[in-house]
Amino acid sequence: MSVTDAESSAAIDFALAVSREVGVWTLATLPPRAATELDVLIRALAQFPSDVGTLGMVSVDEDYFLLARVAGGHVRLLLSDVGAATESPLARAVVHRLQLPPPDDDDDQVQPAGDLGIVADLGLSAMELGALCDEADLFPDEILADIADRLGFGGQFDELLDTVST
Repeated sequence: MSVTDAESSAAIDFALAVSREVGVWTLATLPPRAATELDVLIRALAQFPSDVGTLGMVSVDEDYFLLARVAGGHVRLLLSDVGAATESPLARAVVHRLQLPPPDDDDDQVQPAGDLGIVADLGLSAMELGALCDEADLFPDEILADIADRLGFGGQFDELLDTVST
């Protein structure tokens, strides 16, 4: 991926790495540039030790979010809106990695793409996650906060988000 194919750092609202060891959740902020390219994000997440794989939570331009889960060489991805790939290099890279056809520029329907069961083993079913993605009235940070609550690290998520918000 060339530099021109990278997401602008300014478009990244926040990027977090969430890991769990011996039942204890640990959250860390990632620099926005770590989420400008999918491969860079995956490498960054792979650096965190975790019993359940490291979860990346990225909000982009208050428009969509990306969940990435990295466990060893295994990568699982969920893009909250496949339509974001028409304008966002990061979303386009996710669609490409998932081997999906590019979205239609004329389709305004918000539709998730990828693994809706990405955190099912942690307590949030694919059906519940799909319903959250369908919440058109919520911003990506609000949906990610709800996911964090349901997985058991909502308080830490809120505290950390307060430190990265301007």
